[in-house]
Amino acid sequence: MTITTLSSRELNQDVTRAKKAARNGPVFITDRGKPAHVLLSFEHYQRLTRQRRNIADALAMPGIAGI
Repeated sequence: MTITTLSSRELNQDVTRAKKAARNGPVFITDRGKPAHVLLSFEHYQRLTRQRRNIADALAMPGIAGI
């Protein structure tokens, strides 16, 4: 998975680039240098929001170590 970062201006100038990058991983969109939004492919979004069905899935959740 590749993480891409684009400014809001770059996104507005080249939406196609952002959509292509989202196929390979999240695209962080910044406003004034600070992360503001994340663009995901629908497939990645579905994986993130699907119901966890077993303990292995639950333990693999991002941020679980902080709990």
